[in-house]
Amino acid sequence: MSDELEITVLLPCLNEAETLEVCVRKALASLAELGVAGEVLVSDNGSTDGSQAIAEAAGARVVHAPIRGYGGALLNGIDQARGKYIIMADADDSYDLANLGPFIEQLRAGYDLVMGNRFRGGIEPGAMPVLHKYLGNPVLSWLGRALFKLDGVRDFHCGIRGFSRDRIRKLGLCMPGMEFASEVVVRAALAGYRMTEVPTTLRKDGRSRPPHLRTWRDGWRHLRFLLVFAPNRTLVWPGLALFALSLVGAVTLAFTPVTVAGVTFDVNALAYACATLLVGAQLFLFGGFAQIYGRVEGIVRDRQLTRWVRWLSFERCVVIGLSLITVGLAGTVAALSDWGLAGFGDLDPRGTIRLVLPSVAAIALGFTVTFSGLFASLLTLRGLTPPAAGQTAVVPQLRTDEPSLA
Repeated sequence: MSDELEITVLLPCLNEAETLEVCVRKALASLAELGVAGEVLVSDNGSTDGSQAIAEAAGARVVHAPIRGYGGALLNGIDQARGKYIIMADADDSYDLANLGPFIEQLRAGYDLVMGNRFRGGIEPGAMPVLHKYLGNPVLSWLGRALFKLDGVRDFHCGIRGFSRDRIRKLGLCMPGMEFASEVVVRAALAGYRMTEVPTTLRKDGRSRPPHLRTWRDGWRHLRFLLVFAPNRTLVWPGLALFALSLVGAVTLAFTPVTVAGVTFDVNALAYACATLLVGAQLFLFGGFAQIYGRVEGIVRDRQLTRWVRWLSFERCVVIGLSLITVGLAGTVAALSDWGLAGFGDLDPRGTIRLVLPSVAAIALGFTVTFSGLFASLLTLRGLTPPAAGQTAVVPQLRTDEPSLA
């Protein structure tokens, strides 16, 4: 690894012959103008249009990315970079590679991640689809800020950003697809890295073909990633709130109807209360599974992991589960006894159902908790040691047909 280079401009590439040369030359000219020792590194995803030769002729260093996908190309480039800092950007001539100064300035100031902000810098008419500009980016950026407290990041998915090479390697990045852009920000936030934004411009790309980006597919992948990385806010707390409210409703309605504002809630409401009770419990348990799995795989480093492992231990879950099943069976026996006293004939459904529904819910919840303990134990069979600092997480069964999204 050479210590002579300060900046690596990283361009992921898949068949970018139309725009790659101008991107490389703009980046090299900007580095030269700033007097910065640097390089342009093209991480190629297997181009068949001669992009590799074009990049080399323009002055870039080209490396082959064995894992297909936007993230796969960038992960390979980060691993191969020689610069102390890395500035990544798309190779479609849409970002202002001739103006790298603001990114370099903030990196030198000690920021671990410097994001571009297209909404502050300016978006050329037609450069960003209307759906992306007014729905996709604002919604996903808002969700990212809400879930991870990233108040300083207003353009969550800007394609040009800079970061410290060594610091970014410590995050264990692993997403091979377009969601890599979200992974960088989320992992950096969870690790407590210093982040800031600088204005950047976005212009219409210079390609004659459609972009690799697919609006709904890749938008969903970003959304899914954000939700999975925030299990407390998406699963644990909503599940706990739903469980608590449903429990209060189910216990109350099991004894008597309730009238609120002239509306009487009876056995029908009890049925829904029992159902939402189970849903709330499952959301809460799934949140616990997500915390354990995330820690095992080095995805989420949660200080409360030990508490989750303790509460979801197989032994504890078996005790709680069997207790709930016992309560449910006792209620079932009581219901059968009442039926027997009536000669197994017709019963008042309102009276019987108040006992049967909670009993069935208790039995179902008991089995759910019992097998949840078994599943949590399976998640911890390999121990709870995350990947060492600087070690990239292993992604099982990576797709080899994933296109680069540069």
